[in-house]
Amino acid sequence: MDKFKLTKAERSWILYDVGNSAFILLVTTLVPIYFNNLAETANLTSSEYLAYWGYAGSIATFLVAVIAPLFGTLADRQNYKKKIFFISVIIGAVSCSILGFAANWLCFLLFFILAKTAYSSSLVFYDSMLPDITKESKMDLVSSQGYAFGYIGSCVPFILCLILVLFHGKLGLTMNIAMIFAFLLTSIWWILFTFPLLKHYKQLKYIQSQTSPMKESFSRLYHTFRNMKKQKSIFLFLLAFFFFIDGVYTIIDMATAYGIALGFDTTGLLLALLTTQIVAFPFALLFGRLSSRYNTATLMKVCILCYTGITLFAVFLRFQWQFWVLAICVGMFQGGIQALSRSYFAKIIPPECSGEYFGIYDIFGKGASFIGTTLVAVISHTFHNESLGVSSIIIIFLIGFVLFCKADQCVRSQQRN
Repeated sequence: MDKFKLTKAERSWILYDVGNSAFILLVTTLVPIYFNNLAETANLTSSEYLAYWGYAGSIATFLVAVIAPLFGTLADRQNYKKKIFFISVIIGAVSCSILGFAANWLCFLLFFILAKTAYSSSLVFYDSMLPDITKESKMDLVSSQGYAFGYIGSCVPFILCLILVLFHGKLGLTMNIAMIFAFLLTSIWWILFTFPLLKHYKQLKYIQSQTSPMKESFSRLYHTFRNMKKQKSIFLFLLAFFFFIDGVYTIIDMATAYGIALGFDTTGLLLALLTTQIVAFPFALLFGRLSSRYNTATLMKVCILCYTGITLFAVFLRFQWQFWVLAICVGMFQGGIQALSRSYFAKIIPPECSGEYFGIYDIFGKGASFIGTTLVAVISHTFHNESLGVSSIIIIFLIGFVLFCKADQCVRSQQRN
């Protein structure tokens, strides 16, 4: 049973997932609905609403893809990772708290882009802490528990926010005031659950250098990209990750907006997505336990194929009950594919360069999300057909599956040699 017992550092690392997940749950549920109200006030059509929301998400992920490798490389220096991580959290939480005071839809999107960029940047450093806080044999378990408790823990502030928004009239509040409280509550929750990690995390693996930090970061990043094709297993995994995680992030980012565009009841959408979080908790834990009995790559292949089927089902959504089925199915595999991807990558990279490599990991992950949300936005906007936009994700999942199979073959070959 010792292999399932967590250290103080591991528990602190998991708690940050509880804190930051509150922000992303708010972003994927209440925020699109609130933005829809701002869009309707400005007389935007449903296609324009979905498109502008998609563009905002794309810009945020593009910015992270650009800055993450540089700061990830910088964070590999001794005592840098915790500092840059904390700065990202503060920028993200403060920007989140300001969202409720945005006067119009464009101003709202600008602050949203800043908050989402800082949030995603913090995850680069957070993910790269994994080799420092646990040993390789426990990475799948710890990573899965991070996502699991993130899903269930984020439900606490979300339910409070949901009560504020759904019953704002009975509470004597306007919708705008209710959202201000929701954003503030989420920001405070995010910061509070960051402190344990700041207290207990120690950067054990790092690069020692006396040269200029920024100069060295550019130099190391250049050499890493130049040699990436020689590291075949890492290169193939990142290509595969680029494609299959695209669908995952796009579904997370666009689910509520897609349901609203189809005319579904917003209260039903919120409750369905809350169900996703609840379902994801036991299934993320399950995948963590299964990883001790079955090959991690095999479990990831199952998740990718199941997500492909989920996306195909989403194309034919017509009724609200179908959205509930979709939400439950997503919850079953969402935590598994995210957690196992993170721990699988952590196992095949040099641990002392984890910040640098997870910065590149984020390029491929966020770059994929940029493509996915942009595809959905452009196709929906051009053809005025939301379902057609969603259908493009299926092909991306299939490409990711094929590439991952090749990457896994390469990893196994290296292990045999």
